[in-house]
Amino acid sequence: MRAALLVVAAAVLWGTTGTAQELGPDGIDPLVVGWVRLAVGGIGLAGIAAVRRAAAAPLPRSWTVVAIVSVAAYQLTFFGGVRLAGVALGTAVGIGSAPIWGGLVDWRFARSTPSSRWFLAAAVAIAGAVLVAGEPGDAERPGLGLLLAVAAGASYAIYAYALQQLARAGDADRVAAVAFLGATVVLAPVAVLGGGADAFEPLATGRGLLMALHLGLVATTLSYALFTRGVKHTAVATATLLSLAEPVTAVILGVAVIGEALTATAAGGVALLLVGVTVAALDRTPRPRTSPATDVPV
Repeated sequence: MRAALLVVAAAVLWGTTGTAQELGPDGIDPLVVGWVRLAVGGIGLAGIAAVRRAAAAPLPRSWTVVAIVSVAAYQLTFFGGVRLAGVALGTAVGIGSAPIWGGLVDWRFARSTPSSRWFLAAAVAIAGAVLVAGEPGDAERPGLGLLLAVAAGASYAIYAYALQQLARAGDADRVAAVAFLGATVVLAPVAVLGGGADAFEPLATGRGLLMALHLGLVATTLSYALFTRGVKHTAVATATLLSLAEPVTAVILGVAVIGEALTATAAGGVALLLVGVTVAALDRTPRPRTSPATDVPV
């Protein structure tokens, strides 16, 4: 239960990202925002590990590479999916598909089949995510956007499993720092060349700096310090399902802080999400645990 609550707490912090961006400066490329978030968050996690004098035991190289690549892939596929399929549809598919991928990842690598209670919770929560997303808007290329959104859900499930294996092999903060700083390096050419130097100028303003610090230190450093500790003792299928607390938080903050209207459909979706996340958190079905991996299973 403690591990599940850590994952939920991390998801709640992730849910503040939309409000932070809404309160930040206008006209920033979402990919640039994501890259800055990775960079600041990774530095913050490295700082925590340094202050705690985390043990520098060698991490499994294969899972480290998987974590870095999947974190970078998530940024590209999620923002690409939202841009091409529309915010509502891209977000619903990206977030809603993550628990399904989480179940498949656990089945393939951990040799663990989710319980019947998990399937019930997933069905309820995914339905809630679809309702919260609302009506699909105009889409530039919906087919490609949906494929990217599904790939984003898969990327999230894979990097959650990779972080789990690395956290079981070493210090949680150092593990997350390596993953995020590595992804920052991988995505640097995309962020710089894609957005151009002008795309970073809004971050030099007061609102831009506050937004970057919140996204980096609160919605990444603190959230992943919690998430990595939680997923260490939680099945990935359950962790990805508990992460659906993120859109619940986003809706609540949108109404309370931004002043957005809450439709009856969205309210019903939030209720379903809360039910699904609660059922998943209370699921005490035992699952086999894998020992710290030293190589990616094939």
